[in-house]
Amino acid sequence: MNGLPVRIEKVRSKKDLKRFITLPGKIYRDNPFWVPPLIAEEKKLLSPRRNPFWEHASRTLFIATRGGEDVGRIAAIEDRDFIAYHNEPTGYFGFFESLDDREVARALFAGAESWLKGRDLKKMIGPLNPSTNGVCGLLLEGYDSPPKLMMPYTLPYYHRLLKECGLFKAKDLLAYRIPVPEKMNPRLEKISAILRKKGLNVRNIRMKNFLQELKLVREIYNAAWSRNWGFVPISESEIEHMAKELKPLIVPELVFFAEYKGKPVGFYLVLPDYNQVIKKMNGKMGPIQIIKFLRGRKKITDIRLMMAGIEEEYQKRGLDALLYLESARAARDLGFKDSEISWLLEDNILVIRAAEMMGGTLCKKYRIYEKSFQDFS
Repeated sequence: MNGLPVRIEKVRSKKDLKRFITLPGKIYRDNPFWVPPLIAEEKKLLSPRRNPFWEHASRTLFIATRGGEDVGRIAAIEDRDFIAYHNEPTGYFGFFESLDDREVARALFAGAESWLKGRDLKKMIGPLNPSTNGVCGLLLEGYDSPPKLMMPYTLPYYHRLLKECGLFKAKDLLAYRIPVPEKMNPRLEKISAILRKKGLNVRNIRMKNFLQELKLVREIYNAAWSRNWGFVPISESEIEHMAKELKPLIVPELVFFAEYKGKPVGFYLVLPDYNQVIKKMNGKMGPIQIIKFLRGRKKITDIRLMMAGIEEEYQKRGLDALLYLESARAARDLGFKDSEISWLLEDNILVIRAAEMMGGTLCKKYRIYEKSFQDFS
C-alpha cells in the first residue's frame, strides 16, 4: 500500500466526522495502555453547536487516506481569543494521529498549514485538543501506563514524524505522581496551623451553588494563570458548559477553595481517575456501558488534580501546602491510593518545587511542538 498516493480529505459530513473520531481505534488497536475516548463526548467536543469554545474559534478537520483506507487525521484551529490575548498570529494543530508513515504526516501537516496560512496566521503550535484548556501534547516519557483522565496517550514515533515535518519543541508539560499518604506530613500540619491563625482556611465546594462556585474557579484561574505560557482565558459560556459537564463527576470532598478572611483566593479541582472505567467501555455510552460506569466508579483507586490556581497576591505563602494537605486527607479518607498532578509547565519552578515538597516524583512528560510557516519546505 505504501506505493499508493496519500490523499487529504476535509471532514464535511456526519459520516466523515465519525471516521475522524474513530480512526485512533485502528492505530492503538493492540496497545494495552491507550484509553478509547467516548465517541459521544468527542462529537460534543468538536461540535460548534455544543461546545462554546467554538464561539471564539474555527477549525477544519482533515483525514488522510491511502488506497481507500483512513491512515491519519489532523485539525487546523484558529483560536481568536489566543490571538487577541497574546497579540500574535498563531494557530493550533490538534487531534493528530497517524500511521508510522512520513508521507501521511507530511500530507496532514501540509493541509493544516495551508488552511492556517489562508487565515493570515504565521505559526502553529500543538497538538492542542482543542486548546491549552483541553488535552495537550504528545506523550514523551511514561509509555508503560495508561493516562489519567483528560491526559493524552500517544505513540513514540509521533515525535520523529513531527521532526521530519519540520516541527520543533515549544514546551514540555510534566505530570507528578504523589501516593496518597496514610499519615499526614507533620511539617505541612504545622504550616496549616500557622496559616489558619493568619485568617486562611480551606472549605469544600458548595454543590447547592455549583455554577456560582465554578465561576469563582474561572475568576481565580484566569487571574492566577494569566502570565503563563499558552494561557487562554476561560470564557463565561465555557465555564457554564464546564459546570454542566463536570457536575455528575464531582466528588465534593475533593474540591477545595482556599479563603482569606472569607474571600476565595485559591482552589483545587480534583477528580477521580475515571479513565480506569472509561478504558473498559470501548468508546461507547449505551445502557450497558452506563451500568458499567456506575459500578466501576466505586472501584477507582486514583485521582488527578486537573485544575488549580492561587491568586498572585497569595502565592508563595504556603497556600498550596494547605490545599494539598486537605485534599490528601480527603483522598485518604475516601480510600484513594494514588494521585497525579498534571500538567505542570517545565519552567514553572515554583509549582514543581511544591509538587516535590509534597512527595511527588516525575512520572510522565509531554511535549508541545511549534513551527513558523516560513520555515516549512
